[in-house]
Formats: sequence, structure tokens, C-alpha cells
Amino acid sequence: MWSRPPPRQPLPRHSTGYSRTRPRAPVYPFGHGLSYTSFRYGKLSIDPVSGGIENGLTATVEVTNTGDRAGDEVAQAYITPPGFEGAPRHALRGLVRVSLTPHETRRITIALSPRDLSFVTAEGDRQLIPGAYRLTVGSGQPAAGIPGTYAPYTVRKKIDLPK
Repeated sequence: MWSRPPPRQPLPRHSTGYSRTRPRAPVYPFGHGLSYTSFRYGKLSIDPVSGGIENGLTATVEVTNTGDRAGDEVAQAYITPPGFEGAPRHALRGLVRVSLTPHETRRITIALSPRDLSFVTAEGDRQLIPGAYRLTVGSGQPAAGIPGTYAPYTVRKKIDLPK
């Protein structure tokens, strides 16, 4: 005859490693494991375009291959904005790939336009928002414990940009 199925058991819980309630550092940062060498970043310099940050900026930094093998590095430029409503912790705004032989140093430049420096407000308007910012150029996100360097800059006035 027919028998009753066994009572339902809870399904095993699997984890993707992603948590919406508790932010965690990524297990593997962007580009992890893609090189057999290491890199060091020198001092970052920021130069405003045409007399003011509001017109964009140019970031310049020296990258050194400190290992014994040739390698490619992807230098990433992140902006850490001041705390305004809806502000991200960090925003990736540019990157440059550079190939370096062992112990070679090369100066790289990343140009950021006013749009790159802007953010979208809670009302949906794209603006340069006044405040103290931090530009970080390195192997990955700021505060991830990987090579990088940073410099502060200030936006002094609010400027509306086209959508």
C-alpha cells in the first residue's frame, strides 16, 4: 500500500559569502592572484585642470615592480567622498594598466573629468558637491590592505552637471 512521505526536513543552509546586513571585506580583492610579482606605489600628486578642481584633475604616481619577474599592474583610482546623503564609501573613477619589468619604475597619469569627480544627489541631480575628498590610487579598494597611496582634495563650490 501507499505510505506517508517522511516529514520535511529543513534544507541545508548554503552561504554565498554575501551579507546584506553586515558589510564584510571581500575575500579576494579585484585582480587577486593574477601576478607572480609585487608592486609599490610612490607619492600621489594631484594637479587641478585649468586652475580649479571643478574643471577636473590629473593624478600622477610612480609604480614600481618590486619583484623578480615582469608583471602587469592595474592601478585603480578611487574617490572617497565626504558623508552626504546617499554617498558611497568609495567610488571607482579610473584605471590604468601598466606592464613593468623586474625592478622597473614608471610614472602613470590618470585624468579625471568633472563628471568623474561628481556624484548623484538623493534628488537625482549630478553635482560636484562641496567638501573634503580623498583620492586613492592603488592595486584595489582603499583600506583593503593592498598597495596604494592617497591624497586629499577639496571641492569648494557646488556645480550642477548635465545628466
